[in-house]
Amino acid sequence: MKIRTAVFPVAGLGTRFLPATKAIPKEMLTVGDRPLIQHAVEEAKVAGIERFIFVTSQGKTAIEDHFDVNPVLESTLVERGKTKELDRVKSLQLGPGEAIFIRQQQPLGLGHAVWCARSLVGNEPFALLLADDMIIGDAPCTAQMIDAYNKQGRGNYTAVMDVPQEHVSRYGILDITQDDGTLVQAQDVVEKPDPATSPSRTAIVGRYILDPLTFDKINIHNFGVGKEIQLTDAFKPMIDAGVPFYGVRFKGHRFDCGTKEGWLEANVANAYNDEAMQPRLLETLKKLNIASQ
Repeated sequence: MKIRTAVFPVAGLGTRFLPATKAIPKEMLTVGDRPLIQHAVEEAKVAGIERFIFVTSQGKTAIEDHFDVNPVLESTLVERGKTKELDRVKSLQLGPGEAIFIRQQQPLGLGHAVWCARSLVGNEPFALLLADDMIIGDAPCTAQMIDAYNKQGRGNYTAVMDVPQEHVSRYGILDITQDDGTLVQAQDVVEKPDPATSPSRTAIVGRYILDPLTFDKINIHNFGVGKEIQLTDAFKPMIDAGVPFYGVRFKGHRFDCGTKEGWLEANVANAYNDEAMQPRLLETLKKLNIASQ
């Protein structure tokens, strides 16, 4: 089946970025001239996604406004002849029926956020994008995931990367049975294992293609690691039910924008890859280096 729907869990409180996120959703923090959630939506659009489901919470209306029409702003830009700016604003909008916003009323974890979208997604596979993970590469990560799904067939897919052994306790880690260098197959997923007993160093990154059976296998009464309903806890029951689990080693560089350090690195990389911004970035870095001496 065609992957036409994407789910964006955007209900988190963004406590790592306080006080910046006290009144602004963390997904609205910018990398370059666009917020993180815009980068994720554009990635999904390029991959052919047609429906965009945002799982929000209180205080997240800025995300809805960002993708909506703003008549006052647009008319002002028209009056002032700012056609370039007008085109950029319009390019952000999602059309009628394309964007759907629902509430996760309690912060119960990623598994619960995905479960909240069950009636909207229906009985079809869907993409799941975590805006905190920004991936810069020649081909959008979601497009790489869908390409793997189209070639391999039914199953659950996640983007993966190999991490240092001492960092495995930060991730969901695959217990691998087959590995051809690009596509790996797993018999289980372990959430944040102890480095001494971790089944591998192959870690989940925030991009998924999920089978609709996921909704039935998320146990909303079972609190896992961190006293949250973990999405990874649904994968082993699905593997046992005959739905294979694959990891896709994507081409690109991942930035963990859920941390201040990762967000800063993403902004530097974004500026460096921008032909207009790169000269000023290098000049600034040179000045700062001279000043530090």
